[in-house]
Amino acid sequence: MQETRSLDPMSESASHIAELGQRARIAARKLLTATTEQKNRALIEAASALRKATPALLEANAKDVASIEGEKPDSFIDRLRLTEDRVEGMAQALEQIAELPDPVGRTLASFERPNGLKIDRVAVPIGVIGMIYESRPNVGADASALCLKSGNAVILRGGSESRHSTREIVACMRAGLTAAGLPEDAVQAVGTTDRDAVAELLKADEYLDLVIPRGGRGLVELVRDQASVPTLLHLDGNCHSYVHEAADLDKAVTVIANAKMRRTGICGATESIVVDRAVAGEFIPKLADALTPDCEMRGDAEAVAADSRLVPATEEDWDTEYLDPIASVKVVDGLDEGIAWVDAHSSHHTDAIMTEDEDAARRFMTELDSAILMHNASTQFADGGEFGMGAEIGIATGKMHARGPVGLEQLTSFKYLVHGNGQARP
Repeated sequence: MQETRSLDPMSESASHIAELGQRARIAARKLLTATTEQKNRALIEAASALRKATPALLEANAKDVASIEGEKPDSFIDRLRLTEDRVEGMAQALEQIAELPDPVGRTLASFERPNGLKIDRVAVPIGVIGMIYESRPNVGADASALCLKSGNAVILRGGSESRHSTREIVACMRAGLTAAGLPEDAVQAVGTTDRDAVAELLKADEYLDLVIPRGGRGLVELVRDQASVPTLLHLDGNCHSYVHEAADLDKAVTVIANAKMRRTGICGATESIVVDRAVAGEFIPKLADALTPDCEMRGDAEAVAADSRLVPATEEDWDTEYLDPIASVKVVDGLDEGIAWVDAHSSHHTDAIMTEDEDAARRFMTELDSAILMHNASTQFADGGEFGMGAEIGIATGKMHARGPVGLEQLTSFKYLVHGNGQARP
């Protein structure tokens, strides 16, 4: 006979998650009647609290960085590190979200049946969201703000390496909620670094309506494999930039250098460059001029032959999200092979084509099924803020419910409101 969890003594982690979940449920219910003005005030007050707490937040972040310095690559440290400018960026993101339209209560459809029933489909909050993320402290602020504006309570579980920073950020968000007369338990953080707490959160379907992971493939696969709560997955960003034979090569160099090197540790960074054979001999040396020696370029035999600054790639390179100043370079024989190569090796997060041929761009963007496809633009634009969403909770790479940048609208569900006048079904 199958054992039930209720017969087992509740572990400390299970008890902690249950307490957070119960409080989040109560807060989410209260948020159902929150006005747009209250939510906006909470965000503005939280932004003010972040600015006032900058010294304390930077001190906390310095502890986080010091705890892993020398153990993690520079790109990881960069994602973790906060500066005055980055704290100001977090505060501005909250204010931008406050200025966006409230997604809750929108009438998505309205129709009347022959029997006189009037039916409205209306946007509503999802409920309680669990957000599990690694290293980047600003994710906690962005996720909290987006959940609040969309009427959801959120339980944050940041990486253990960012625990001091997360604590300060959550305190600022809760201060904003209190100032607006909203329940501070609408934003909570898991208060233990015990890994068992993550497993308990993933199984807390009594309290949570959705779990969103944001981090490396290991974290996302853990959530996918262990969660009984519905998930919205944010997979790795093995993004490709394809240089078509009709590309403006100087434009392509500028765009791809930005796509690779602006910030190497984000999921929208280009990791692999695919080049048509017709322009490889001219383009690859130009790109090497722009990227080396700051970026290690690994290429197939043709790419290496085009420029000696490239080193031979391995089969593993074609499927690797480096998150570091490393790029793979593959030479292909035209558009058909380029599309096939990207389709086979991309993680279907964000892929771009550089070309002045509109028909080639249309084919690339139609035949590839990535969440985001770009024409003559840096893949680093794969960002909710750049899409006008104020911020994002992640880039969803699945096909159900939400896809691409997950902003306010993607954090709502809907319900049907049916108005009658005494109708009884025959």
